[in-house]
Amino acid sequence: DTRIVSASRDIAAPADTVFPLIADPARQPEWDGNDNLTEAAPGQRVRAVGDVFTMTLTNGQVRENHITEFDEGRLIAWTPSPVGEAAPGHLWRWELEPLPDGGTRVTHTYDWTHLHDEQRLPRARATTADRLAASIDRLAGRAEDLAEELAGAVDHAGLTGEVRCAGDEADNLDHLLDAVEVTDG
Repeated sequence: DTRIVSASRDIAAPADTVFPLIADPARQPEWDGNDNLTEAAPGQRVRAVGDVFTMTLTNGQVRENHITEFDEGRLIAWTPSPVGEAAPGHLWRWELEPLPDGGTRVTHTYDWTHLHDEQRLPRARATTADRLAASIDRLAGRAEDLAEELAGAVDHAGLTGEVRCAGDEADNLDHLLDAVEVTDG
């Protein structure tokens, strides 16, 4: 078995637009390519290794997701587990690399090298690079739409210069257009 599966894609949106869509669990069901996620309560934005967020799956089960790797805007990884139980040994990782053109290379990895629960192995084997790519594709669509909306708002206002998300307000992407900092450039 190949127990580490990855997919990558360049997204035409900056990392500070893409990363909050991943780090805010309430946004994850919007772009989940496995059609496995139903909902996560708002207010669980991940900020550090050791954070835990909960997610309800399409089968009704709830998972705790323990953050094991974190670098704001660049890297986030978690190990899921049933509530109150030890993690069974699989990990989801997202790596973001800013590109010179202002876009972002996104790599999504599913690592199940430490998964030994026989009941979970069939589902792990079914998590292919194509499924990971489907998540990235959906994420790209959402992030690129947000980046386009932001650029349109800036153009409409007749502003020039560099545009970037401003502080913690950018975490709530529903209000992204209100959380813009424009600098002369």
